[in-house]
Amino acid sequence: MYLLSRGSEYAIHVDERRLMTNRGHGSEDALADLACDRLARLNDARILVGGLGMGFTLAAALRRVGPAGRVVVAELVPAVVRWNRGHVGRAARHPLQDPRAEVYIGNVCDLVEASSASYSAILLDVDNGPRMLTRPSNGWLYTRGGIEAARAALIPGGILGIWSAAIDGSLTRRLRKAGLAVEVLRYTEEGRPTPDDSGTQVLWMARRP
Repeated sequence: MYLLSRGSEYAIHVDERRLMTNRGHGSEDALADLACDRLARLNDARILVGGLGMGFTLAAALRRVGPAGRVVVAELVPAVVRWNRGHVGRAARHPLQDPRAEVYIGNVCDLVEASSASYSAILLDVDNGPRMLTRPSNGWLYTRGGIEAARAALIPGGILGIWSAAIDGSLTRRLRKAGLAVEVLRYTEEGRPTPDDSGTQVLWMARRP
């Protein structure tokens, strides 16, 4: 994984594949906003974000939760945290400096599996989709076991939000089989790379009853 910069533009690549840039982040913002729109309480909401990236989902969640809220972001790669604490943090206006933000350097799977009715929302943006994994270990998140662990980690009425570059009907079915009320939403950004070149990405909003 490496960081490229040119003026105010940043890009993170994994091997030869571009993972993200700061030029298009509408769906990252939407992942947090759509989940927060569905929460009954925001003042003291506790949100887990899987994947720091350039901080856009974290920043969007912090804009929505209240003074007593807390947003925990799990990032597996320490260098990504260092970049965000440095000049890359300007892209999302330095959300890691917010006292309501907490960083866990490690796999978000660990926090999901170890939690019980702890989070108002769990927001996953750690891959390009359930079938386009950044790391093989992330695959557990989208299995029946991972989904059931996420359900258990949510408070009643909590939201599991998942971002993907493409639709995956099998994930929708697994979410419903886990007893979650599922909405499958689409978000289009012109020029955003997606497998079908449409710029349309997919967001799952799955509520724990």
